[in-house]
Amino acid sequence: MTVLPADGLPLAAEFPDPSHDQWQSLVEGVLRRSGKEVAGPAAEEALSTTLGDGLTVRPLYTSVDTSTDPGLPGFAPFTRGSRAAGNTTDGWDVRQRHALADPVRLNEAVLNDLENGVTSLWLAVGEPGGVPVSGLARALEGVHLDLAPLALDAGTDPGPAVRELLGLYEARGIAKGAVRGSLGVDPLGQAARTGAEPELSAAAHWARLCSREYPGLRALTVDALPYHEAGGSTVEELGLSLATGVAYLRALTASGLSVEEACAQLDFRYAATADQFLTIAKLRAARRLWARVAEVCGAPDAGGQRQHAVTSSVMMTRRDPWVNMLRTTLACLGAGVGGAESVTVLPFDHALGLPDAFARRIARNTSTILMEESHLARVTDPAGGSWYVERLTDELASAAWAFFQEVERAGGQAAALRSGMVQERLAATWAARSKDLARRKEPVTGVSEFPVLDERPVEREPMPAAPSGGGLPEVRRDEAFEVLRARSDAHLATTGSRPKVFIAALGPASVHTARASFAANLFLSGGIEPVQEPASVDASTAGAAFTASGATIACLCSAQTLYAEQADAVASALRAAGAERVFLAGRPGEYAGADVHVFAGCDVVAVLSSELDRMGVA
Repeated sequence: MTVLPADGLPLAAEFPDPSHDQWQSLVEGVLRRSGKEVAGPAAEEALSTTLGDGLTVRPLYTSVDTSTDPGLPGFAPFTRGSRAAGNTTDGWDVRQRHALADPVRLNEAVLNDLENGVTSLWLAVGEPGGVPVSGLARALEGVHLDLAPLALDAGTDPGPAVRELLGLYEARGIAKGAVRGSLGVDPLGQAARTGAEPELSAAAHWARLCSREYPGLRALTVDALPYHEAGGSTVEELGLSLATGVAYLRALTASGLSVEEACAQLDFRYAATADQFLTIAKLRAARRLWARVAEVCGAPDAGGQRQHAVTSSVMMTRRDPWVNMLRTTLACLGAGVGGAESVTVLPFDHALGLPDAFARRIARNTSTILMEESHLARVTDPAGGSWYVERLTDELASAAWAFFQEVERAGGQAAALRSGMVQERLAATWAARSKDLARRKEPVTGVSEFPVLDERPVEREPMPAAPSGGGLPEVRRDEAFEVLRARSDAHLATTGSRPKVFIAALGPASVHTARASFAANLFLSGGIEPVQEPASVDASTAGAAFTASGATIACLCSAQTLYAEQADAVASALRAAGAERVFLAGRPGEYAGADVHVFAGCDVVAVLSSELDRMGVA
C-alpha cells in the first residue's frame, strides 16, 4: 500500500531512483579512501565474499538477480515449503534429542521436556550411549505416545528397537493410524558413520510395513549430518543427501512400493548453522532438488520433502560455551525461516558432554521464543522474494545437482562411500576450511577471537565414546585452537602460571591500541597470556618492564612510522633484558628486525604451536 501525504503525492516522489552505476561510483569512492584503487565491476568484486563450493556473495542484489519461479508454498517445486500453510498453524515441531543409557533418568528428562514446550522426541536407543532396548518401555512411562511423535536413532541394527517400539504402541492400545514419527532407519548414513556395509533389504521391509499399516510413521531417514560433521560443505551435504535419497527410492520401488509410497517413507535431516542465510537457502534448495528427483521419477506431486533441521555440532565450542546459545539461536532462526518441519536445538554444552537440565531448557526455549515472541512462524516462507536468498538458493541447487550427478556417475552413494570418494572429497574440503580457521579468516568467537583465559570451566558428564571403525571423522571448528589451549592449561597446572608475552606498545594509545589489541587477542587464542604494563614503553623503559612481566617473549605494537623510529632500540633493550624472541604486529615490510611477524591473515595456529614448542609447553 502506498502511503500518501496530505497533498496526495507519494512520500518518495521527490527522491529519484538511484542507478546501479551511481551506487558503484559511491563504492569506488569509499574504497579509494581506504587505499584501494578499483573501478567498475572490480569495485563490487572487492566487497564480495567467497563461500565454499566456489559460490560468491555479492554486496548488492537487485531485481536483475531474480531467479526462476520458486512456485507457491505446498506446490512443486516446493522451494517455498512442502505445505501450503508452512509452519503458520502450530509452528515447527520442537524435537529434543536424548542420549541417556539409564531409563529412569531418561524418563525424567523426557517428561520434563514434554511438559515445557517440546513437541517430539529424538531418542538414541542401543549402543553407544543410548537407552537399552529392554529399557525403552520404562523410559517412556507417562509419555502419551499418541500425542508425542518419536524419532528413533538405533544405530546399525535398528530392528530390535523398532520391534520394541511397535510392540509398545500395541500394548498401550494406540491405533496404528494415530502413530506419528520416524523409525530412523538409515543404512547408508550408518555406513558413513561407522564404515559398515549398508543393508537396504531390512530398510525396505520396514518401509513396506509402515506404508501398509502405519500411515503416519516414516521408516527411513536420509541423514546428511555425517557429511556435515565430517567437514563437508553445504553443496556436498545436499548432493550426498540427494544421492542417498535416490538410493533408497531405488531399493523401495524394487521391493514393491510405488514412487509415491516410497517418497512418503523418507525423512530428510540437515544441519543448521549460524550462517542464517546459508541455512535458509540450503533448506529451500534441498526441497527443490528432491522435487526434481520426484518429477524425473514420474511423481511430481510426491516431491514435498519433510525436513528435520539440527543445529550444527561442528560450530559448537568447548571454550566459552555460553556463546553457543547465540550460535544455536541463529541456526534455529535459519531452520525455521527456511521451512523445516522439525527443529532440534543442541544444548549449549553439547561439545562438553551430556547436557544438564538447564542446557536442555535453554535449547527448547530457543524455539519457543522465536515462534511465540518473535512470531517467526506467522508467515509462510518469510525469506521468499528476497533477491539474495532466491539467487543463493538457485546457486546452491545448481552446484549440488552437479555434485549429485558426480556421485551417481561413481555408482551411487553406497559405491562412493565404499571407494573412498566421499571421504576424500570431504577431507579436502575440511583441509581448505581448516586453513581459513587457522588464519582466523573464519573467526570463532570465544576461541580464535576474544578468548577468555580465566573463564570458569563448565564440567559435564562425558558423552559415550563413539564407535571406532572406518567411518567418517567428526570435526569441530575449534579443534586446532583447543589443542593450544589444552597445552596452556597443562602448563598452568604444572607450573602455576601460563606462558606469557610482553606487549611492548610504542607511542601514544591512539597509535598503538589497535595493534596491541590485535596482538593480545592473537596470543590469547593460543593460551599465551599477554602482559601490557605499562601501557606504553620506549628504549629506556622496555627492559625493566619486560623483566617485571615474567614473560619470555615480547611483541612490538605500533604504527609503521614509529617502528622506523623506535623498533630497533626497543627490540635491542628487550633482548638485553632476556627476551628469547621478539614478535612484531605488522607485516615483514614494516620492520625487518623482528624474529616473527604476526598480522591479519597469518597462520595463527602454526605460529603459536611453534612458539609453545619452543617454550617447552607440552
